[in-house]
Amino acid sequence: MYAFLAFLPILVTIVLMAAFNWPAKRALPLAWVLSACITLTTWQMDFQYVLGYSLFGALKAIDILIIIFGAILILNTMKQSGAMASINNGFMKITKDRRIQAIIIGWMFGAFIEGAAGFGTPAAICGPLLVGLGFPPLAAAMVALVFNSTPVSFGAVGTPIFGTMSTIAGNLQAVGVDSEAFKLIMTKWIAIPHGLAGTFIPLLGICLLTKFFGKEKSIKPALAAAPFAIFAGLVFVIPYIITASLLGPEFPSLIGAFIGLPIVLWAAKTGFLTPKTPWDFPHKSKWENDWKSVTDSGDVGEAKMSLARAWAPYALIAIILIVTRIPSLGLKEILAAQEIVISNILGIENLNYTLKWAYLPGTVPFILVAVITHLIHGMSGQQIKTAWANTFKQLTGAALALLAGVAMVQLMLNSDVNAGGLDSMMTAMAKAAASISGDAYPFLAPFIGMLGAFMSGSNTVSNILFSSFQFETASILGMPEVLIVALQVIGGAVGNMICVNNVVAVCATVGCIGVEGKIIRRNAIPCFIYGIVVATAVAIMIYSGFNPFPIK
Repeated sequence: MYAFLAFLPILVTIVLMAAFNWPAKRALPLAWVLSACITLTTWQMDFQYVLGYSLFGALKAIDILIIIFGAILILNTMKQSGAMASINNGFMKITKDRRIQAIIIGWMFGAFIEGAAGFGTPAAICGPLLVGLGFPPLAAAMVALVFNSTPVSFGAVGTPIFGTMSTIAGNLQAVGVDSEAFKLIMTKWIAIPHGLAGTFIPLLGICLLTKFFGKEKSIKPALAAAPFAIFAGLVFVIPYIITASLLGPEFPSLIGAFIGLPIVLWAAKTGFLTPKTPWDFPHKSKWENDWKSVTDSGDVGEAKMSLARAWAPYALIAIILIVTRIPSLGLKEILAAQEIVISNILGIENLNYTLKWAYLPGTVPFILVAVITHLIHGMSGQQIKTAWANTFKQLTGAALALLAGVAMVQLMLNSDVNAGGLDSMMTAMAKAAASISGDAYPFLAPFIGMLGAFMSGSNTVSNILFSSFQFETASILGMPEVLIVALQVIGGAVGNMICVNNVVAVCATVGCIGVEGKIIRRNAIPCFIYGIVVATAVAIMIYSGFNPFPIK
């Protein structure tokens, strides 16, 4: 009974978003209201604590919103300056082979955009670019979503990880564990299973491409390009794993793509591991009706600046991130010391919120570089105004969803402060999940993450909703918490292939109408394969007794 009531706000969120197509900005505030009502009545929490922990959660959402704002701002700035058009058009003369084009743009360039900007932007950018190259819009949307999976956990300079840590900070504090140490180990063990499955994502993507959109309706043309596809997977995931192991969650996707992209471009230009016979789609006259666009899409604009100048902002972001994150250089300590602290929120002792405003990736790297870009790209006042205005407009929905979502999670986490003598709502759910799944839980964990992403459209929101739940379930089952939470983060990333928000957004950008269900059904194939691969790999570790971060 208590477990069902604890799960009810999340269940309502799932039903409203998945069945009734409510956006997160409508569903999550309602879910918070429901969770507040349940904690006030069944859990008998004092109104002061319900309001205080909710306010604490809303404040913690500000950290993530600052990162989102900066990520969107730099992207909008580059769109307005014409830099994105130059970058996009620079890809068009590299190869005529559609399989190779899809890997370069959808996998490699998409990974770079995910690492720097995140929040659904890679598919929305890469989809129209592929259409501009001659891809059927439906094919462009589908493959762009499949490729936007492995990089997502570290997208927008680690935002999903920050979302996870904001949620489980209370769990870690309760067992006396250092949050920073847990985060670094977790980052490594997110990257390793991701890298194992992600190596083969370029091949899976082009298999779907040739099977559903080729003249042969077969995966054989994709298998002919398997050496290049696996090579493209490896040159991304190797630096990705190394970076995650050494530098933390901000860099893996950004640096993996930054290193891998020029290598893949070189391989494509020189013919290294590429098929001898280029592959193409059928003539447009033979395209099925739902392959086509109903709007004029794929226009990437006119390239008016050099590629070096166009890429300069992203190169500068990468440099600033590295310089400000390496402890030995001294800047990390200085920036991290800049804090805004709100103590004893609503009079609740030790309920303190701290904003490290200067250290957040959204401030120094993104917002600062956006302002510098205004100058180096010679932007007009109107272009600057449009970039900032569009950013604030885009942030509105995410702000409402995150404020309510984080508030709800913090309330559920701290609902053990009650007059009814009950466990917290999260603990009640965790105990129920543990009793039902038992030792098979590692195979369930990534699919919970996928569910969160499917219903919210965000790896970050999925992690906020379910990371603490996964942590507590692992504790009850005696499993390594760090590995189970890693499966949550991975699942939330993979769920981006099929999440309603991203599918709708990319279909709108390429001009496909009414094909969202078809994309979700087809992309469910690689999504399921990915989930089983990572679950099996981690389950083997757990069953063999491996625990990279024991918690007493």
